[in-house]
Amino acid sequence: MKKVAVIMGSDSDLPIVEKGIQCLKDYGVPTEVHVYSAHRTPEEAAAFSRNARSNGFGVIIAAAGMAAHLAGAIAANTTLPVIGIPCESKVLEGMDALLSTVMMPPGIPVAAVGINTAKNAALLAIEILAVTDEVLAEKLARDRAENHEKILQKNQAIEEKYNS
Repeated sequence: MKKVAVIMGSDSDLPIVEKGIQCLKDYGVPTEVHVYSAHRTPEEAAAFSRNARSNGFGVIIAAAGMAAHLAGAIAANTTLPVIGIPCESKVLEGMDALLSTVMMPPGIPVAAVGINTAKNAALLAIEILAVTDEVLAEKLARDRAENHEKILQKNQAIEEKYNS
């Protein structure tokens, strides 16, 4: 199975990305976590990206706040799918990070999830890997079915309380 890299621009992003890391682990996806900054360690970020495919990675998740150029810097140096997690900061409540993540120039795509939604980034990475991994595809289908049932049970409880 291919690995997923989770890269943060700063260790201050760790509380946000931990839910995504845990989701990947829950699915049994081999995961590596690193701190590389697009601005403070650009050579290391670029080297990691250039070598990611040959090092067994299938997807890279990049989380950053404020200027949030990390996902784009990673994507510029690899043809692997890159998923950006814009992280909320005190400045502009994460909108700056969201726009920096999604507004990539033609030819260098970055997928993006919502602000602080690391679990969705992990699930998207798992879905990408599941295209060629039937075990992951089955786990995803099972979890979707379980979530479906949970919502129907919650609906029934609400209906019984308010519609009687």
